Amino acid sequence: MHPPRHSRTAIALGALFVFIGIVFWAFPTFVGGHVDYAGVTLLLALGVAMSIMAYVLIAGTPND
Repeated sequence: MHPPRHSRTAIALGALFVFIGIVFWAFPTFVGGHVDYAGVTLLLALGVAMSIMAYVLIAGTPND
């Protein structure tokens, strides 16, 4: 199995977790519930880390 060769995939992977973090923050805010800021922070950090790591793996893959 060959990994995808585009950095767009890495950006999309990170953006998915960032989007989930924003929803995790926005839903309780608009409904009037309790916002778990630790969970929001960890989801946003996970999104950034996943996109950086996916980019590193894609950039380091030989083009054979």
